[in-house]
Amino acid sequence: MIPPGGDPTHWLFLVGGGAFGLGILASLWRVVAGPTLADRVVALDLVGFLAVGVLCVFSIVTGNFSLLAVALVAALILFLGTAAFAIYLERREAP
Repeated sequence: MIPPGGDPTHWLFLVGGGAFGLGILASLWRVVAGPTLADRVVALDLVGFLAVGVLCVFSIVTGNFSLLAVALVAALILFLGTAAFAIYLERREAP
């Protein structure tokens, strides 16, 4: 553990992690309380992308840049899931 005031990446991890954590909590609240299925899916997608952001910040702080490739793959999978859900909604609403 790096003592406070030493390394700027320590502060990046604390501030970024806190911001991402608040975003994840707010999104999880929308997943639980969302009035429609679309609201829940978009909120769950946001949770995934915020988790990718946490992974990127963790990668930068630890210096393990191979985690960025994992984050990229996760983001692509999340995007494809969102696109598939949009296609599903479009076909479901068509007569």
